Amino acid sequence: MKAFETTTELMQHQVDAVNKSLPSRINALLMDPGTGKSRTIIELVKYRHKKIDRVVWFCPVSLKLTVRGEILKHTYCSAEDICVFDDKITGGNIPEAMWYVVGIESMSQSARELFAAHQLITDRTMAILDESQYCKNNYALRAIRIINLCRDTRYRAIMTGTLLSNGIKDMFSQFYFLSPKILGYQSFWSFAANHIEYSDKYPGQVVRAHNVEYLAAKIKPYTYQITKEECLNLPGRMYKTAYFDMTDEQRFYYDSIKNDYLDLADTATFDRYIIFRMFSALQQVVCGYHNRKGRVIHLNHRRLQTLMDSIQREPDNEKIIVWAKYQRDIEMISTELKTAYGDDQVAVYYGKVAPKNRKSEEERFKSSARFFVATAATGGHGLTLVESHIVKVYNRTFKYAENEQMEDRVCRIGQMKKAMFEDIHCVQSIDDRIWKSICRKGDIVQDFRAEVEKVKKERLKELIKAL
Repeated sequence: MKAFETTTELMQHQVDAVNKSLPSRINALLMDPGTGKSRTIIELVKYRHKKIDRVVWFCPVSLKLTVRGEILKHTYCSAEDICVFDDKITGGNIPEAMWYVVGIESMSQSARELFAAHQLITDRTMAILDESQYCKNNYALRAIRIINLCRDTRYRAIMTGTLLSNGIKDMFSQFYFLSPKILGYQSFWSFAANHIEYSDKYPGQVVRAHNVEYLAAKIKPYTYQITKEECLNLPGRMYKTAYFDMTDEQRFYYDSIKNDYLDLADTATFDRYIIFRMFSALQQVVCGYHNRKGRVIHLNHRRLQTLMDSIQREPDNEKIIVWAKYQRDIEMISTELKTAYGDDQVAVYYGKVAPKNRKSEEERFKSSARFFVATAATGGHGLTLVESHIVKVYNRTFKYAENEQMEDRVCRIGQMKKAMFEDIHCVQSIDDRIWKSICRKGDIVQDFRAEVEKVKKERLKELIKAL
C-alpha cells in the first residue's frame, strides 16, 4: 500500500491507543462514540502501509459514505484511492484503490458483493470491522461470512463503543473475528459452557456470567478501552421533558391491547418475543396509530403537537435534531415540519432513504437545513452532528445502549455547547416504564421478563395492568 500523510493531529488518548495497538497485529479499539476511533485506526494503517496492500473496512451500510468522508478528512488520499462498494461492484470490475469500504449487512444479503470482497482478501490485507457489535450474534450469516472471509488476513481490528450491549455473550464472535486464540475457544458452545449460565425456565436467557476476570485478562493485551469522561472535556448534557396525556381514543385502544395480553397470560409463556410485541403495540398507540391485524388505524393524539410546541420555544437560529423510533413517526414529523418551515429546511435520515442519498441529507443539515429528522436504527451509529446541541426525542427505543448511541451523535469531539435533550413523554403509559429502564441503563424487555420470572400468574396480570 502506498504511503500517505494525515491532515489532522492526534489527541493524546489517540496517541495512547496507537502506541498500545502497534505491537500487535490484531487490535480491539473499545472507545466510546465520539472519541475518534476512525482517526485512530487511520493512524494504525499509516504505520503499517509497508506491510499491507490494501484495507478492507467493513461498516454498517448506512455509514459507508461517512467512512469515506473520514478518510478524506483525515488524510491526503484522493477520492480515487477509496472504493465504496455499491450496487454496481462485481468481482470483475473492482477498481484499484487503497481503501475498500464494504457494508456489513451486504455480506449476508448480496452474493455479488461477497464475491467481490473475497477477491480483495489476502494475507496482506488489513481487515477492519467497524461497529463490530453488528456481528455480535455468532449465528448470524453476516458474522459467519466475515469471520471466514478474513481468516487469512494478518492484520485485523474491531472498533466499537458498545461491546457488551446484551451481556458477555456478545464478545465471543467479535473477538473470534480477531483470533480464536484470544479467548481460547473454538466454538461458542465451549465458550458458553465456561462463562454463561442460562435460565432453566426460559431457554436462551442468560442469568449470570462466570469467570469474567479470566476473560478480561485474555483480551487485555489486544484491547485499548476509554470513555468520553476519561479523555474529553465535553460541555455536558441536560435533560427535560415535555408531557402530554392520551386522548380517549388512544386510551380505548391502549386498554384493549392490555386486555388482549391479560387473556394471553392464562395460556402462554411470556417470553421475550411476546413481551416485545406487547410493548411495541402499546408504544405505537401512544404515538398515534395502531396496527390491527395488518390494518393501520390512525388515532387522535397530542404527541406531534407537543413536539411542535417544543420546537417553537427554541430560538429561530438554532438547528434541531429530532429522533424517532418508527418510520411512520419520521414521515409524520417531517411532513409537519415541512409544512411549517419549508421543504428545504428538513433533512430526513431513515430506512426509506436510499443509502446513497443519506450522506447528502446529512450534508444538507450541516449546511442549510434547520432540522435533522432520523431514526435511531439508521442514524444512531457513526454520524457526527455537532452542528446542533438541541435534540428532541420523539420516542425512545427499548435498549439503553441504543439510546446512548443516539445521544452520542452530538456529545462528541467538536461539540462546544451543552447538549439539551427534551423527551416527548406520554404520562401514565409505557413511556414511564421505558424511561425508568433507561435510567437504570437496562433493557425494558429484559427487565420485564426478569420480573415475570419471579412472579406467579396472578401477579403477572398485575404487572400488565400497571403498564
